[in-house]
Amino acid sequence: MSYFKITLIRSGIGMTKRQNGVLASLGLRKRMQTVYHRVSPDVAGKIMKVKELVAVSERERAESRAEIHKRRQPPCGFVVEA
Repeated sequence: MSYFKITLIRSGIGMTKRQNGVLASLGLRKRMQTVYHRVSPDVAGKIMKVKELVAVSERERAESRAEIHKRRQPPCGFVVEA
């Protein structure tokens, strides 16, 4: 099953109540927050309402919070450059 990876790039400040409602229904509250939704026509319609504010990509599976956190962690230890 495919998923939309939706990231809020720009803030909803100054947008209409309707657009802010769409962001809330997608589960986006803060900038750079990422959510996953199954690919469906209703989610695609919501994305089209706020397409200026979000970045969207399609993924095979949704990542958990722990997986996202682990991927964003810097590598442990020191790196010696000559």
